[in-house]
Amino acid sequence: MTSDMLASANTPAGGHCYRSIRGIVLACFVVSVALSAKATIAQSADQAADSQAIAAIVNDQIISSYDLEQRVRLVMVSSGIPNTPENVSRIRGQVLRALVDEYLQTQEARRLNVKVEEAELSSALERIAQRSNMTVAQIEQFLLDGGISKSTLEAQIAADIAWQRVVQQQFGGMVTVGQNEIDEVLRRLEEEADQPRYLVSEILITFDGPAHAEEIAAGTQRLVEQMREGAPFEAVARQFSQSASAANGGDIGWVHASQLPAGVSDVVANMQTGMISDPIRTVNGFYIVHVRAMQTGIGGDPMRDQYSLMQVVLPLTPDAEPAAVARRAREAEEFRSQVTSCEDAPALIRKYLSGTSSPPQQVIAGNLEPRIRQALANVPVGRATVPLRSDRGVEMLVICGHRPTQGQMPTREQIDDTLYEQQLSMMGRRHLRDLRRDAVVVYR
Repeated sequence: MTSDMLASANTPAGGHCYRSIRGIVLACFVVSVALSAKATIAQSADQAADSQAIAAIVNDQIISSYDLEQRVRLVMVSSGIPNTPENVSRIRGQVLRALVDEYLQTQEARRLNVKVEEAELSSALERIAQRSNMTVAQIEQFLLDGGISKSTLEAQIAADIAWQRVVQQQFGGMVTVGQNEIDEVLRRLEEEADQPRYLVSEILITFDGPAHAEEIAAGTQRLVEQMREGAPFEAVARQFSQSASAANGGDIGWVHASQLPAGVSDVVANMQTGMISDPIRTVNGFYIVHVRAMQTGIGGDPMRDQYSLMQVVLPLTPDAEPAAVARRAREAEEFRSQVTSCEDAPALIRKYLSGTSSPPQQVIAGNLEPRIRQALANVPVGRATVPLRSDRGVEMLVICGHRPTQGQMPTREQIDDTLYEQQLSMMGRRHLRDLRRDAVVVYR
């Protein structure tokens, strides 16, 4: 059983559904990085000349240098990789290879008369905007500020949708999941119920042969370096991973080490929470894994715990004097020592100059920033988290309620869906490999 089929506990029931390689792209723009794009990316003075230069020829179709530069910019802002000349140079080759694959996919869709309607593009943009807490108009402005044409994003979305449809139409009817396969998965899960489990995210970069593997290895290592320097794993997975889990930002849920590919399992078993592995070479390609949590037995998934949280703030300006910061720190600790419930919190925080509280909000742990989840750990209901410094001042969260998820085995239907998706994803990768083998690709 390979790792990119093991989202069993996270796969919604209700029928087979193949997700595209990037999960209809992109998914979330990394706004903190993107907002700096306006200052760090200038329109090239020789853009017109670049649009005529050739980066590659895929069969009879040209990828211009302008197309490549546009895609590099889009990848930078949507993956969270800091926009520096060095980073652009490092990922340029990998982006070009991905763009070549995309052209091959689009050409295959055209051959099979698979079309993507304008309404589908609009719907996909709406979903991206919602997941990014933005409007479509804000995304368009965001792209404009970064010197990125809207058509660049639309082309990537259209290619993802078209390829998803090609794979489903060509291979969907060929995939069958036997009851004995489901039984085997359930048997293994029951046998290992008391063994350590790992909450894992993955990135898979495939290769076609030994020579190609050496070329891919360097680019994969550079992705690891970028993520260790702060680029979000989830965003990088959506842009670069070629496993079915890319649609979920690489998330494959809770797994035992034995459920991972040979080589990957040994690495994961020796990793600590929060670590990102070096590239792991397997028969299929290079894996990068991120261990987000560990536990023993089939317990609940802490990433799905539900919280009711009240935010309290002691305002400070970003350039506040050290004495003012120290005073706020003392006030925060005093507040934490006194608060015992969300009913008391608003009155207690107002004792301090300009102290404010917000109404409680219901949140899922997995939707919170890692540092917030860490702050919530082991804090009982009614108490406040350790103070965190922000642009607003000193912030704390009072826990009004906490409902942990209950551990349970995946259903047969969930396992069926996951096995189906994994097999279909594998067929899609093989088909793309065949298209690469038969194509005439010239790099300039």
